[in-house]
Amino acid sequence: MNYQLGVIDTVILVLYGLIMVGMGVYFLRKTKTSEEFMVAGRGIPAWAAGIAVMSAYTSSISYIAVPGKAFDSNWHPLIFALTALPVTWFVTKYVIPHYRKHKIISVYKYLEEKIGDWGRIYASLSFVLFMVGRTAVILYLSSLLLTSFIDIDIEMLILIIGVLTIAYTLMGGMEAVIWTDVMQSVIMIGGLLFSAYILTTEVFSKPDFLIQKAFDMDKFSLGDSSLSLSSRTIWVMIIYGVTENIRNLMADQNYTQKYSAVATEKEAKKSVWIAMLIYLPLTALFLYIGTAMFAFYAGSGHMLDPSILKGDEVFPFFIATELPVGLKGLIIAAILAASMSTVDSALNSSATVLYLDYYKKYFKPNASEKSSINFLRITTVVWGFLGIVFSLLLINAESALDIWWQISGIFGGGILGLFLLAIFNVKLKRSQGIISVLFSILIIIWGTFLRELPENFKWLECSLDSIIVGAVATAGLIMLALVFVLFNKRKK
Repeated sequence: MNYQLGVIDTVILVLYGLIMVGMGVYFLRKTKTSEEFMVAGRGIPAWAAGIAVMSAYTSSISYIAVPGKAFDSNWHPLIFALTALPVTWFVTKYVIPHYRKHKIISVYKYLEEKIGDWGRIYASLSFVLFMVGRTAVILYLSSLLLTSFIDIDIEMLILIIGVLTIAYTLMGGMEAVIWTDVMQSVIMIGGLLFSAYILTTEVFSKPDFLIQKAFDMDKFSLGDSSLSLSSRTIWVMIIYGVTENIRNLMADQNYTQKYSAVATEKEAKKSVWIAMLIYLPLTALFLYIGTAMFAFYAGSGHMLDPSILKGDEVFPFFIATELPVGLKGLIIAAILAASMSTVDSALNSSATVLYLDYYKKYFKPNASEKSSINFLRITTVVWGFLGIVFSLLLINAESALDIWWQISGIFGGGILGLFLLAIFNVKLKRSQGIISVLFSILIIIWGTFLRELPENFKWLECSLDSIIVGAVATAGLIMLALVFVLFNKRKK
């Protein structure tokens, strides 16, 4: 599919890119120290930090994939957003007080204090490698989408988006990241609201009331309530939502660094609640758009392009064919915004982790402010260009996407389990901790690769829904660790 933008929409996109760089230049003069680069001198208001945390949850993929899910099936992704509420209560009550008390910027320092330096090294290295992949995937998929609207090769689009994002993150540090995230979120939510408004006027209008078609097809259902763990049931979504949300808000530097950029513990808690109280209705809005598009195209007079085979392709088609000039450019800018807000967070948090967990700890404990800020800026550029390089490699190997997510699952295998052991003060010997992590990685390898095996090896096959393999690995790590704790007590 190819729907070229007109002059006005293209000008809007170009202006958007220039404003992003302009914001980076503006915050450059306010970013003089390493702490200002990493946590904006802890001077960000809670509402802005909250919007930035929310924006880390919504990439350009959410913009396309979540409406696509609702178009194809139902509202089961809403369960993920609903589970974020009890998780937010847990994180604000038990996790944030720990982090603020120890003045933690890199969340992996906390692991060293609780379970040893090996935990910090494993978790921080896994994180920075995962961020290269995350940057690559977001750049690739958002550029692939934009090629439908802009007559520029995908390679050039990856370079343009990547370099623009590196530029303003490099100059303005965390303050640029948060304030550009705020602006990007306003554009994104505005674009979604206008799309929802246009669809609502169509599907609720007399005499057809097209929305009835969505009710007839059970499109507002939250999914199957059976107790199976081998398909996308409500219970599978609850398990996935709880574990993934805890990992995000407790063990992922992308999120923790943003709520560390506020002045007090109370403000940090407030920012996380603001993030989730925006994210929940935003998810419902994404899903409503998908369901309303189903009703819109199920009615007479509105035909989908025959080349569209899956839900992910419907929203771009709707944007191209139903939205007026000017607004079209703003919506494309919103998708670009969602992409850039994910990449800028990945770059800033990667630079922070490399600086605190490696450079300052092992190489230059007494580094001057000048060498510290130089290191942070250089690693922002290096990690950005690594993301661009891997993104370019994905163009000719789409299966690499699946492989990457499998590898990232293996990298992140033990991280959440380690944080849960740390927060509840579970004491293990170094060798026992490493064995527990290896056990969780083996569970992920089993859950990821041992599927659809020949008849002789069916007993080895994993039939769990793939999205809860990480949760099962976390449970495995904790159970083995508790066995070691009992063994240690008996030995004493």
